[in-house]
Amino acid sequence: MILTGPGIAVAVQAGEITIDPYDPARLSPNAYDWRLGDTIRVCAGDLDAATPTAFTEQPIPATGLLLQPGLLYLGVTLERAGSETYAQMLNGDRTIGALGIWVHVSAPLGHQGHAIRWTLEIRAARPVRVYPGMTFGKLVFVTAFGSPASYQQQPAKYAATDGIGISRLYEEIHGGVL
Repeated sequence: MILTGPGIAVAVQAGEITIDPYDPARLSPNAYDWRLGDTIRVCAGDLDAATPTAFTEQPIPATGLLLQPGLLYLGVTLERAGSETYAQMLNGDRTIGALGIWVHVSAPLGHQGHAIRWTLEIRAARPVRVYPGMTFGKLVFVTAFGSPASYQQQPAKYAATDGIGISRLYEEIHGGVL
């Protein structure tokens, strides 16, 4: 089941959900409107799952950053969000979709016990300017059934994520072969 906006507010007040910074005006009927952070990594050239991704990192200026098609950008949410009680689904929203921006298509699930600033995969269909702090998507909280298993207690490669993280699939690939 998805928490309603008022349900999210109650859970934040009870300490069951972390959203920092939190602004109750960003609640919508079934989600919290999250924002783009102020830093981006640009992954240009060929990508190889067997090696760490090369990137350049830069701040997103207040005047905006023009995203170009054909490049992979890794961004970060402004908000640190998560919960030991609820799982989360992070999605882009219609407003950025209508600008031709695809965000976080491949990994929308946030496990219980993982309160982070989310790493965002961002692609642009056409050149488009983005700004730090702009609304970029919706964060939905869902009830988890069964025995809770906190992500932070698992031997997971992204458990210590802080800020923008690159793919670490290379840790599973030996010599480029699974």
